[in-house]
Amino acid sequence: MSHTPDTPRDASDAAHPASGAPRRPGADALARLGHAFPAVDPADASAHTFPDGGTWRTEIPSVEGPEALAVVLKETAHLDLPVHRISQGSGVWMLTDDDITEMVDGCASRDIELCLFTGPRGTWDIGGSTRTDSGGGGLRARGHDALAGCVEDAVRATELGVRCLLVADEGVLWTLHRMRVAGLLPADTTFKLSALTGPVNPASYAVYEQLGADSLNVPSDLTLDHLTEIRRVSGAPMDMYVEAPDDLGGYIRMYEAAELIRRGAPLYLKFGLSRSPGIYPYGAQLRETALATARERVRRGRLVLDLLARHGADGGMSPLGSRNPGELRRFPVSPATPVPEGD
Repeated sequence: MSHTPDTPRDASDAAHPASGAPRRPGADALARLGHAFPAVDPADASAHTFPDGGTWRTEIPSVEGPEALAVVLKETAHLDLPVHRISQGSGVWMLTDDDITEMVDGCASRDIELCLFTGPRGTWDIGGSTRTDSGGGGLRARGHDALAGCVEDAVRATELGVRCLLVADEGVLWTLHRMRVAGLLPADTTFKLSALTGPVNPASYAVYEQLGADSLNVPSDLTLDHLTEIRRVSGAPMDMYVEAPDDLGGYIRMYEAAELIRRGAPLYLKFGLSRSPGIYPYGAQLRETALATARERVRRGRLVLDLLARHGADGGMSPLGSRNPGELRRFPVSPATPVPEGD
């Protein structure tokens, strides 16, 4: 007898869905007890992949400098954790040229993409609205000077070899995309939208893609249905914390990792850390915390990949070294009009 998504299935069917499909958590034991499983609907799966054919990649976030990077590289080798991207949250402006060069070289030695955050943001600005209950303008760049600071960070970082930049403001994103189109930034520079700006509906996700985003963080409290809704309008790579920091909710969704991939592909699995203090903007006073949390993020990543492997859901990872987001939709960019001297 065939089953449609609306037809109840018995426990043994659910425990072993389709041939070659991942095993669902707890399926075998619960099937023996006659526990009914909800049917998997093939229609809610993402139809998109990375250009290399993979459905998921990995990211270690909050790696705040060369020393933390060295810890991460050592620990990923020790735990055999494949990593596609390493990102930093404090900002380009919190790093010296030597720091950036050392991080670029360290990531290049393992063929890992390095992503650094751009410039001033509202949460560290003098504006008081971000301290109110409403949160005000959040991480956005306040005024011309903050926008210019983000542009300065982008130019400096790319001149030092960085090819991925984190952005938390739609105006900054559009400006940097226009710079990329105009050749003011390297053509292979990619822009990653911050989790603190992340879109929460399909329309906003599509808008950020067209503004120039090459991968987009979404809040970790989006439901699986929300991911499917987004994937029906956009194939732009998605970044999602499998474990979110406390200031992003502290959610731990390890057991959903396979389903997050199925619904959200192409997806970067981000290994954050709950129940740990914030470290932005990073400085030496936070050294021990930064190194300890960097090490533990790697271990959390290993736990997630082990869980995927136990359930037969670890296939589909992009080859290591992959960073191409694929062909994405963009708003048209008009040629820039030079500003006359003296204006």
